[in-house]
Amino acid sequence: MADPRVTAIPVSDNGESLDDIRDQGLRVSSLYADDAGDFAHVRAGLAARLLQAEEALPPGMHLLLIEGYRPPARQRLYFDEYLSSVRAASPGAEEERLRMLTSRYVSPPEIAPHSAGAAIDLTLCAGDGTELDLGTRLNASPEESAGACYTNHPSVGGEARRNRVALAEALRGAGLVNYPTEWWHWSYGDRYWAMETGAASAIYGAVNRH
Repeated sequence: MADPRVTAIPVSDNGESLDDIRDQGLRVSSLYADDAGDFAHVRAGLAARLLQAEEALPPGMHLLLIEGYRPPARQRLYFDEYLSSVRAASPGAEEERLRMLTSRYVSPPEIAPHSAGAAIDLTLCAGDGTELDLGTRLNASPEESAGACYTNHPSVGGEARRNRVALAEALRGAGLVNYPTEWWHWSYGDRYWAMETGAASAIYGAVNRH
């Protein structure tokens, strides 16, 4: 996310509302629930596309939404915590290199798509709510998973690979893009989306919900 090709993209926020996806009839996990309900909000355009993706999944599969909007202050906390662990594992490395390594897994606060309401972390579940196998736990780091958190990592096969393909086909068909180091992270309207789709600018920028 810290790639200059991403950070250089301008933002022309269209002012869309942050909507509560719990009102959309989609399945929402309480794993990262917060008292303010931030986790369950995304921009209206993204919410509509999630509904479209849900309809496109094979029978018996459903989206299970984990975390959407993340206040900028919380995003900075996550980034700084992971940066500290990367720094400890790479003594002597230049700070710019450390920030780039950190951004593989946690977006820098100033460009984070979650803080724009433009990103959603999600997985798949069966009709009874049982989570399906996608190869790693959601939010597994590259170090913890030996790279299997990467969407197209060659170590992921069988049922987990088939599930990742089904998830990707439904979400890409609805206009979302995936951040390739995190199979669970998909976005619409942010800077990374703009780079991947060739859009002239991002349509969602960081916003404070409160």
